[in-house]
Amino acid sequence: MQKKIQSAPTIVYPESDGKPMAETDRHRDLMIDFIQMLKHHYQDSDDVYVSGNLLMYYEEGNPKKSISPDVFVVFGVAKKQRNTYLTWEEATTPDFVLEVASPSTFAKDFGKKKELYASVLSVKEYFIYDPLEQIVPSFIGFQLIDGVYQEISFVNERLPSTVLGLELGEHGDVLRLYDPNTSQWLQTPPERAENAETRAQQEATARQNAETRAQQEATARQNAETRAENAEVALAEALSKLERLQAK
Repeated sequence: MQKKIQSAPTIVYPESDGKPMAETDRHRDLMIDFIQMLKHHYQDSDDVYVSGNLLMYYEEGNPKKSISPDVFVVFGVAKKQRNTYLTWEEATTPDFVLEVASPSTFAKDFGKKKELYASVLSVKEYFIYDPLEQIVPSFIGFQLIDGVYQEISFVNERLPSTVLGLELGEHGDVLRLYDPNTSQWLQTPPERAENAETRAQQEATARQNAETRAQQEATARQNAETRAENAEVALAEALSKLERLQAK
């Protein structure tokens, strides 16, 4: 009996692990805000990819070797939509990772994930933050030096990120990103929308005020012209009267 040749089975890398995006509203909102702030910050850079809560596979042919960073940034890859992140296809790994921690993820964030990010993925900077302050430390950052993570020191109550050129710190009791070049905090999408609306209202008010001033100036010119015309008429009448008196 002739043996049939079969094609190799196709390896599937799932796009979901079936786990929820975040444990609480604060965890979810923080992740979304950070991703959107970073995307807006790098909107003009075509080779900076910002994502989060996306399955990342780091061993070709083994779908079990995956991790899903809450927020991550990769420099030197195309900015495009991805269903999963395959490190062997991208040829590079994340430069920055932020994990939004909780008591249930504490052990992995400081253990298995930290080791994986350092030894396998070579993530240059790794930050851990607990928005509910239920773990100690609730906010910490690491920089990869010679393959080992070294703790980053606080500067002005913020943790500087050399990779991003930004600083992570609490602003209004929420973890935010600070730009030392502009001395300003990066805005979240709702803040940008609110500020844009405020600017639009201010511009509308300025236009209305300008129109009002223009109308007032036009009225003033018209009144001045009317007064000038009245003065000419009065002068003409006075001259006429004078001529009549001289004639008499």
